[in-house]
Amino acid sequence: MAVYTHLGAEDLADLIAHYDVGELISAKGIAEGVSNSNWLIETTGTSGTNTRFILTMYERRIELSDLPFFLDLMDHLAAKGCPVPRTIHDREGASFRYLDGKAIALIEYLPGVSVDHPTAGQARSVGRALGQNHLAVKDFGQTRANDMGLAAWSEITARCGDAALAEIDPALPSILKVQLEALEKAWPGDLPGGVVHCDLFPDNVLMLGEHVSGLIDFYFSATDAFAYDLAVTHAAWSFSGDGSEYRQAVADALMEGYESVRPLSDQERECLPVLARGAAIRFVTSRAEDWISTPADALVTRKDPMDFARRLEFYDKNGASLFEGVR
Repeated sequence: MAVYTHLGAEDLADLIAHYDVGELISAKGIAEGVSNSNWLIETTGTSGTNTRFILTMYERRIELSDLPFFLDLMDHLAAKGCPVPRTIHDREGASFRYLDGKAIALIEYLPGVSVDHPTAGQARSVGRALGQNHLAVKDFGQTRANDMGLAAWSEITARCGDAALAEIDPALPSILKVQLEALEKAWPGDLPGGVVHCDLFPDNVLMLGEHVSGLIDFYFSATDAFAYDLAVTHAAWSFSGDGSEYRQAVADALMEGYESVRPLSDQERECLPVLARGAAIRFVTSRAEDWISTPADALVTRKDPMDFARRLEFYDKNGASLFEGVR
């Protein structure tokens, strides 16, 4: 359950009164997510029609000093016509407020559902939406260092330690050592970039049929290469959940959709195999750290880092030819 803080009806009504959205009708806790408390809010609206919003209380992982960046980014993308929810500002113009010492934001509700087994048509739409985002951030005037980039993968691996990693899988320490050493030598540093999502998994995309109705959860967004963001999305969408099956049609459709909006340069295309391995390692390492630090009997379902170790193995074996034919 992703509601860590209980808010009573009076607390919620008082909070909503600070916004020009009408009066509170109902509030329902949302189970999805593991870092924040979320509620689906319904109000009377301002034009006689009931209106829905998402209320988020930021509980952990997010540095509050970064919150204005994330919310400003969402507002910028929404203003550019991207399928991104805008932040609802309060009557004083603030994009978030504090309640009992915790930051809280009211965000536009977008309809749609997240898909577990995306079709090629859905992946093509996601590729187009990602390309649209990358074009839209060109005049976004803020930056944020990617604290989950190449340097962090080595730091996380060292914190985990070989013994704990081997308990997940005996081969994992060796896999990470070899791959990290190779990536540190091969990682490109001069690709086109800007502020990117960095976490565009299927559960962060809302779909209506094959149409993308919303891109959500921008709380890992940072300044990085556009092609790296595409590689993260490719790793997230192109495989079965456990990483054992590569879905060629879905992968090709994702790339085709992206390049229909923002064609890749030859340099970007050449770097995609390395970037894809990096995208896989990013989630191997973060999941490994979560796996090790989360008790086995915890209520939170741990995500298996080997799901992305399998992706890493696939990219390592096939990356040289995997992206060369996609235009």
